[in-house]
Amino acid sequence: MENKLYSPKVMNDILKKYNFRFSKNLGQNFLIDGNILDKICDGINLDKDDEVVEIGPGIGTLTSALAERARKVIAIELDKRLLPILDDTLSSYKNIEVIHGDVLKLDLNNIIEEKFENKKVKLAANLPYYITTPIIMKLLEQKINLESIIVMVQKEVAERMKASPGSKAYGALSIAVQYYSNPEIVTIVPKNVFIPKPNVDSAVIKLDVYSKPRVDVKDEQLFFNVVKGAFSLRRKTLVNSLSSSDVGINKEEIKEILRDLNIKENIRGEKLSIEQFALLADSIYDKKN
Repeated sequence: MENKLYSPKVMNDILKKYNFRFSKNLGQNFLIDGNILDKICDGINLDKDDEVVEIGPGIGTLTSALAERARKVIAIELDKRLLPILDDTLSSYKNIEVIHGDVLKLDLNNIIEEKFENKKVKLAANLPYYITTPIIMKLLEQKINLESIIVMVQKEVAERMKASPGSKAYGALSIAVQYYSNPEIVTIVPKNVFIPKPNVDSAVIKLDVYSKPRVDVKDEQLFFNVVKGAFSLRRKTLVNSLSSSDVGINKEEIKEILRDLNIKENIRGEKLSIEQFALLADSIYDKKN
């Protein structure tokens, strides 16, 4: 487009034309910085053969930038008030299709199979803070045919996804994300490059999705129950946290397993690597079966 959608003047003119009011309930913040758009597109290495799913196109700011580099873009928008705006702002692009729907309720595997003939695709999103984790975990847990995911999230959430064992930010979210993908923070995004301005800074994080999980486990559900249990009482030792959780074995059995794995009894969950959690979960599985 000749008039870039990220220009505050262009954006305000469009919003005024359609009498659009931002919804606090939907956590709407629109990006007004073209450099960040470039970093997002660069971050997932878009080229003319790529096919992209975008979640939350807003008025089409990122959508248009993606479409200029990719072969095809399917954009999923929840807010029906934005549909006529997207019809307008994206009218010159022949490689964009907008779907109205809630990404948490849609079958993304079906959409990818139908629209992209089940080819591996890339996914981009500027997610509302309140729903970031459920959406990302759905994308990863449902083993959707994705090559990579690049999302704008709250800076603190990005740091938790990327965090290493022993750090303050490391927790169940770190392990869940790193079980399915390799996270990399692309850039930090200051709060003043959005309309309206959010209360905190954001970050663009890229998740390269593994073809199979980073660790092999005997029981995936048990693995995640162990991780959840380990962080449920963060100030307690791993033994106390797990014995208070629903992993199904008692304190003495947990101590015995830790001794067998050469893990100190007084360790906290935040010190364990994802590989150690996998060994721990498998040992609990063996003890129970």
